[in-house]
Amino acid sequence: MNNTFAQRIYSARKMAGLSMDELASLSGLSKNAISRYEKGIMKPDSANLLKLAKALKLKVDYFFRKSSVELQEVAFRKKAKLGIKSVESIKYRVIDRLEKYLELEEILMINNEFVNPIANASIHRIEEVEWSAAQVREKWNLGLNPITSIVEMLEDNFIKVVEVDEPMEFDGLSTFVNKKIPVIVVNQNFPVERKRFTLLHELGHLLLSFAGHFTQKEIESACNRFAGAILVPKSKMISELGISRKKIYAQELAEIQKEWGISIQASMYRARDLNIISQSKLSQFYFEYNTKQPFKDLVDESRYRSDEASFRFNQLLYKGLAQELISFSKASVLSEQSVNTLKTSLNFV
Repeated sequence: MNNTFAQRIYSARKMAGLSMDELASLSGLSKNAISRYEKGIMKPDSANLLKLAKALKLKVDYFFRKSSVELQEVAFRKKAKLGIKSVESIKYRVIDRLEKYLELEEILMINNEFVNPIANASIHRIEEVEWSAAQVREKWNLGLNPITSIVEMLEDNFIKVVEVDEPMEFDGLSTFVNKKIPVIVVNQNFPVERKRFTLLHELGHLLLSFAGHFTQKEIESACNRFAGAILVPKSKMISELGISRKKIYAQELAEIQKEWGISIQASMYRARDLNIISQSKLSQFYFEYNTKQPFKDLVDESRYRSDEASFRFNQLLYKGLAQELISFSKASVLSEQSVNTLKTSLNFV
C-alpha cells in the first residue's frame, strides 16, 4: 500500500487541527475508513478523495507529493493553554510551508549551506553567553550598531524564517530540517520588539551548546540573555545606562527601544543581567509597569520602526517566474494563491 499517501492523509488532518471524528463529520466518510487510509490499509476512490480534499481545503495533488522535510527535535515555546492539537497543527503547517520553500530553492538551484559561527563553543556558565553573542556579531559582520532587520540578518546567514498567524499563546519554535537546515518559526502577530527578541531567543537554541548540568529553565534564561546581548551588546548597554544605576527613567528606556529595537521590559532585564541595576529595582519596575497605564502607553508610543517580515520566499518565487523556471500554475501551488491573483499582482519592467 502507498505509505506516502497514508502519511499525507495523516499530515493533512494534523495540519487542519482535526480529530478523526471531526474529519469524518466534515467529509461524510466514516472514522474507520479514515483510520484505514492513514494506516495504509486501503486507499480512497476518486470520489472519496475529492471529499477529503474539500474537507481539508487542499488540492488533490497534495496527497501524492512525497514529503522532503524531516524535522529534528523541536524547541517549542508556548503557553500551557495552547493545546496539543494546536501544537500539532502548527508543526504540520510549518512542514508544509518548508516543503514548498525547499522545492522552490531546488528549482532555482540554490544551495545555502549553513555554518554555525560558534559551533566549537560550549556554555558552562551563563555569563559565557555574552562572549557567544559577541562572536556571532563579529563573525556575521554585524558590528556594534543596531540591527535594522533581524529577519533579514537571519536569512542572509541561511536560516529559514517562517511566520505564522497564531494566537498570542504561541511564541516560536526552532529546529533543523533534514539535519542541516536551521529554521525559526515566529508568531507574526507579535509587537515588533517581541518578534525580534523571540527570533533571537530561538537563534540561541540553534547555535548554543550547553554543558550537561544546565536545566531546561536555565537554558531558556540563557537564550533570553543571548537575545538581549545580540540586540544590544554589553559595551553599548553600559554606554546607554552606565555601569551602575539606582534610578532609571522610563523615557530613557523608551529611547533605547526606538533606537535598538529591544523592548523596555527586555532592556531592564538586560540591565539586571549586566548588574547595572539590582533585582529589587527590576521587581519595582515590573510592579509599576503592570499597574500604571501611562507606562504602557509610553511603550506603545516608542515602537521600533521596522516591519520585521520575511520576504525571501516571495522574492524567490518572483525570480523563478521572471526567469521562466516555474509556471504560473506551479507558482500558484507553491504560494497558495490563485493564478489570476499572481498575474494581476505582478508588473514587468
